[in-house]
Amino acid sequence: MRRIAMADAGFLMMEKRQTPTHVGGINLFTLPKGVNEQRYLSELVDVLKNADEYRRPFGEYVTTGATGAVGPLYWEEDNYLDIEYHVRHSALPKPGRYRELFALVSRLHSTLLDRNRPLWEVHLIEGLQDRQFALYMKMHHAAIDGIGAMHLTQAMCSTSKSARVTDSPLSLAAYERYKEAKYGSGPRNVIPKDKELRNVANVFKEQFDSTANLFGAFKRVGGAWLGRGGSLAVPWHNVPQTSLNTDVSGARRFVAQSWEFDRIKAVCNAIDGTVNDVVLAMCSGALRRYLLVQNELPRQSLKAMVPVSLRKEGDLDSANSVCFITADLATNVKNPEKRLKAIKDSMVAGKDMLSHLSAREAEIYMQLAQLPVLLTSALGLAGKFPAFSTVISNVPGPRKPLYWNGSSLDGIYPASIVFDGFAMNITLVSYSNSLDFGIIACRRSLPQVQRLIDHLEEALQELEEVSGLRTVKPPKRRTVKTRVASKAKVKAKVATKKKVAPKAKRKPGTKVKPKNA
Repeated sequence: MRRIAMADAGFLMMEKRQTPTHVGGINLFTLPKGVNEQRYLSELVDVLKNADEYRRPFGEYVTTGATGAVGPLYWEEDNYLDIEYHVRHSALPKPGRYRELFALVSRLHSTLLDRNRPLWEVHLIEGLQDRQFALYMKMHHAAIDGIGAMHLTQAMCSTSKSARVTDSPLSLAAYERYKEAKYGSGPRNVIPKDKELRNVANVFKEQFDSTANLFGAFKRVGGAWLGRGGSLAVPWHNVPQTSLNTDVSGARRFVAQSWEFDRIKAVCNAIDGTVNDVVLAMCSGALRRYLLVQNELPRQSLKAMVPVSLRKEGDLDSANSVCFITADLATNVKNPEKRLKAIKDSMVAGKDMLSHLSAREAEIYMQLAQLPVLLTSALGLAGKFPAFSTVISNVPGPRKPLYWNGSSLDGIYPASIVFDGFAMNITLVSYSNSLDFGIIACRRSLPQVQRLIDHLEEALQELEEVSGLRTVKPPKRRTVKTRVASKAKVKAKVATKKKVAPKAKRKPGTKVKPKNA
């Protein structure tokens, strides 16, 4: 047995029927030209099932130790893994639209993973129009994070259209092959243990420095609560109550859309900001519009948890290595330019706080910040005392087009998790020349969440107007003469009575032909 790290175990502890804590998403592919669809897809299913040994922890299930449920959790090897349970082949009625695909993924993402088995499922879905098919994968967040999922996708695919793989992306063979291709087959740097590297005095000094840095971070958090944090936003402080912040049901709604990366980058260059700044401003504008339509835009601004990766270069083994920044979305600011500035200031303040922490200290900070979330969730109070309004996560993905055994990868649309207290999660992946958004929400708490896609486009257009990339056409105004003339025409029409032709008699049994037939 292997003990599960505290950061990973937290996702298992927070899980219940209404709040599954697995992550996943859709990889959308187009079939190669000239292949027999049924035979080709059947061969891909065989590839997904082919693994002599699985990389950790995808061949293991969750168990407890001698202390039972009150003690730590462990990974235990599954000697009876049923591959037919984990790999499934589904089909939409042809020609399947994205609407039907998203409805299917919404249902699949709503169900818990079986803890008596390894915590993953893969669904190959055929029947889409335009010779497309989808691969929906879901894996527990205790086993993998967003960056790890991107490594998994790249291990499965290739930049070469002619390349072929014969084993599962979750297999140990695929993992070792990807690791060698990315970092070479030479000897890896061996990191000496603490006792081998430092003497006792240095250990105590490092612990003292870490304590001081963490104390400084929490001191700044306390200052923000007292109104002395400047632009720094912190969890639970001034988080308004909206339909985003309720207890959630187990039903989910998933929608997705892509935007050209060049459009986002052009706005970044114009405002001297980052991609994250523009993405947060898009989400802020979209959420503001959504709540205005629902007639519940609060006076206080929405706050978003923005995950930040702590993963070191070459680290492919960590399940979760993340911290977070709390971003003020400034949804209570009507002017888009001022709203964007408030978001940028908030992100700068959050990054500045984390910059004083090492990766290890940031991980400890994350674990300590998780404790109130665990407590409110266990007591059923997360909906009344939300830590954030929503989660907005930007995961860097592969920048080159990828292929899976000849099929072109058209998009990567992530589906993450929601909890009591925040009923929507917006995650996006930068892939090739696009930003692929995946939005998952509680279907009961947030009806018609698909409207957020239109609101995101409207928010981006608004940012393009602010940055001078889009000209706003003024509304056409008629002159007084035109209005007078139009009134005169109306009076003339009323005065002139047109003769109406009598209705033609229709024989029994005949059908009236529609006007637009």
